[in-house]
Order: sequence, then C-alpha cells, then structure tokens
Amino acid sequence: MAEGFVHTVWKNDEWVNEIELGDEVSRHATKEEAVESGRNLARQRKTEHVIHNQDGTIAERNSYGGDPESSPG
Repeated sequence: MAEGFVHTVWKNDEWVNEIELGDEVSRHATKEEAVESGRNLARQRKTEHVIHNQDGTIAERNSYGGDPESSPG
C-alpha cells in the first residue's frame, strides 16, 4: 500500500485531491469530478480515499486494495 491516503477536500473555493500531509495532485470545479479522480488515484495507489464535505467533515471513506486478509468484511 502506498504512503498517504488520498483526500478529496474543499480548498480555496475548489475541490482538490491531495495525498495526506498536503501534496496537491488535482483540482476540480465540482465535487463529483474530484471524487471520481480521487477514487481512481486511490485505486492506482492501493490506498484509502477519504471524501470530505465542504465543511471539512468526513462524508465517506473507501479502501482500495490495502486491507489485510484477516480483516472482517
């Protein structure tokens, strides 16, 4: 699994995908575009994708390929 989760966040009046600790990777006009792009990036990196609401709260969290086999569910 790659270092750092992918976060989709509202920042400076646009939706941004960034790798944990602030490395910005892409900017988008809509949340839908940012979520799709962030999901694809998380799948490529085999990491978590954390989608935030405009107020910063977490709306959704998905894991792509990094779960240990012993994890339930």
